[in-house]
Amino acid sequence: MTALPGASPGTPAEDPASEGSAPGDSGPGTPVTAERRSAGTEPDQVPGAAADGGGVAEDPSAEDPSGAGSTVDGEAAGDAGASEAQAELAAQRELRSRIEKRKAEKAGPIAAGGKLSGTAADLLAAVRAVESGAKPSGAFFDASAAPRKPAPTSVAGQGRPRVPAPGPARQRVDPGTVAAVLEVLVSGGAPEGLAARVAGVLGEQAADALREDPWRLLAVPGVQPEQADGFARALLGAECRPDDGRRAAALVGWLLERAALRGHTALDSAAVRTALAGHSVPDPDEALQHAIAEGVVLVFQDGVDAVEPEEAEGPGGPEEHGAPEAGEESGPQATVPVLLGLDRYALAEESLADGLARLVKTAQPASWEEAAGAAGSPSTAELVRAAAGHGLVAHTGGTAARAEPAALVEAARALGLRAVAAAHGENGRRGLGAGAVTVGGLLSGSEGPGRDEDGTLAVDLLAVLDAPQLDVETAAVLVESLPDGCRLVLSGDPGVLWSAGAGRVFADVLAARVCPVVASRTPDPGPLGELVSGIGVGELNRVEAPGKEVVIVPVRDAGEAVHRTVQLVADSVPRAIGVPSADTQVITVGHGGSAGTRALNAALKERFNPGPGRFGGFDPADRVAYAPAPGRTLTGTVVSADAEGLRVDCEGRAVLVPKDLVESTLRHGWALTAHQAAGMRWPAVVVVLPGDAAQGLSRPWVYTAFSRGERHLSVVHGVEQALARAVADIPSEHRTTRLRPLLENLLAPGEEAAGT
Repeated sequence: MTALPGASPGTPAEDPASEGSAPGDSGPGTPVTAERRSAGTEPDQVPGAAADGGGVAEDPSAEDPSGAGSTVDGEAAGDAGASEAQAELAAQRELRSRIEKRKAEKAGPIAAGGKLSGTAADLLAAVRAVESGAKPSGAFFDASAAPRKPAPTSVAGQGRPRVPAPGPARQRVDPGTVAAVLEVLVSGGAPEGLAARVAGVLGEQAADALREDPWRLLAVPGVQPEQADGFARALLGAECRPDDGRRAAALVGWLLERAALRGHTALDSAAVRTALAGHSVPDPDEALQHAIAEGVVLVFQDGVDAVEPEEAEGPGGPEEHGAPEAGEESGPQATVPVLLGLDRYALAEESLADGLARLVKTAQPASWEEAAGAAGSPSTAELVRAAAGHGLVAHTGGTAARAEPAALVEAARALGLRAVAAAHGENGRRGLGAGAVTVGGLLSGSEGPGRDEDGTLAVDLLAVLDAPQLDVETAAVLVESLPDGCRLVLSGDPGVLWSAGAGRVFADVLAARVCPVVASRTPDPGPLGELVSGIGVGELNRVEAPGKEVVIVPVRDAGEAVHRTVQLVADSVPRAIGVPSADTQVITVGHGGSAGTRALNAALKERFNPGPGRFGGFDPADRVAYAPAPGRTLTGTVVSADAEGLRVDCEGRAVLVPKDLVESTLRHGWALTAHQAAGMRWPAVVVVLPGDAAQGLSRPWVYTAFSRGERHLSVVHGVEQALARAVADIPSEHRTTRLRPLLENLLAPGEEAAGT
């Protein structure tokens, strides 16, 4: 049994400011109880399957403005102007507008509610035959697989669509539209407060759309099927039936959108049918056919990550490399799932795969031997050589390895290239050198070199750090914005939590083996580096920390965990380690529960900045977490408030949060979840693990939380052996994606990576 680093089970708490035991500590926390779990935590990523098993996890977007799965309506920004967040969302809307064009260009639309014919019908029939055992999986491919069009060796001059410079977001929905929607909602017994959100999602014809199809209410984030069914019964009366094709189409779309909140870009058709049956759909097969006919969902057969067990070994375990889930077969006799996906994620993954292939095929090899010879480390030299010879390079490593892509960018600039380093957020670009930008700022044009006349970014080499935080839609917009011949380096730590948005871009690029992968040999230093390195390979080791770099504080219950956390931040860490309270970040498993972010932030606000919260729950000098766009979190401090909204200092940048967005985009920020903290670092970190947090732990969660501290880590520990079990046995949650096979179809695996 692996001992907890820094303290043995049952030993007294260790305060960083003292040599002996802290008063009041007699042992580790108590086990999880049924009562405690019923109150529960609200984990970063809600446990539970999205579709398989007939249910979907609780919607994290309903109230989480700054964590994984948070949502901010781009059209609701009102009169705030073309802010960075609005411009970034505008760029993504440009990508999605092409999705609508793709829908319109589909030839021969199938009549609503009609039976499928042609390839779609053959595809569904084939998968049913394979699943029933009537035919082998090879027959499925013989009957229905269509060869993919190979990528051209060069796309220059072929009219590749360019992403224009993002413009300001559209204005808010017309008040008349909101009033019309309100009338329909009231007649159906739905909450009046949904009117603006429904109008924002469904557009100017929202009222007519709801009258024609009440189940379109499911398109609004936070609305559950039971609520949409009740609304439909009120509007349709006796005509409301569980087998209504409109209900089936809405449910399929809802299931896939919910799956996207948990990272999936597609779902196995069998899982979707199971989920439909769980929602009282009488004939799931017929419902699925109707949804396909309506264009709600697309059918794919190339989105399967099928690898042999021995190929799935490596950082992150089999899950990260797309091995079959428990209960599935592997090897030549395994059945071939048919995947279902939404158009927006299908187009994003296909656009991203095509864009990455374009960069590989248009980059001209060069010799940068002089720059490589002057590199400060062997890993940096290897990275320079790889970037010189290839259009796409993957780079892996911990915190210390971040200096290597930064050095590559400097070397490229010395060679006369337009080179840029981009991090996930403001905090992440610290230490990357002058000219470093954020991904959002680069896309919006508020940071970096801007765009050329053709709309592409004016760069010759782009190094993206924190690459695991790239969701598929952001990555697609970014790659589509790069010019032919540009070199792209994706750099990150494969052990951290994946993106808050759909996809697992970095993991899929690594697994596809279609580009050189440079693994840094620069370890993270000191006891913290030793601890985190062990977690990365599934071992929770005891480490020697003579300078109190790692301290364990056992607690018995959540109340004691909150008390000790406040004590650590306010007194022990500043006194013993020399890190001010303002530079110490608290990280916990979820927002809810007796020691989640809400409880911890309330206690920390009372200690550091008590006040009535007179500005939408906030006071000047409050620490806050601001979510300007889905999946992005900025930390800052409230400066003031006026008629326009709340003014916040985010990492030295002045930000105005409009009044109508304060509630949906701001949380107090003394305590964050690990998903919010991904991509950021602080001098000291206090990780809080109350007893009811055990079910929210995994190896990537622990790895991410424990690696956020630069000088010091305190662990308020109440989960007993659940921590060691999570590190040893719980890898990343599985995500179904299509990027890896798309890349493998466009670029032969191993060719570009040869010799690296």
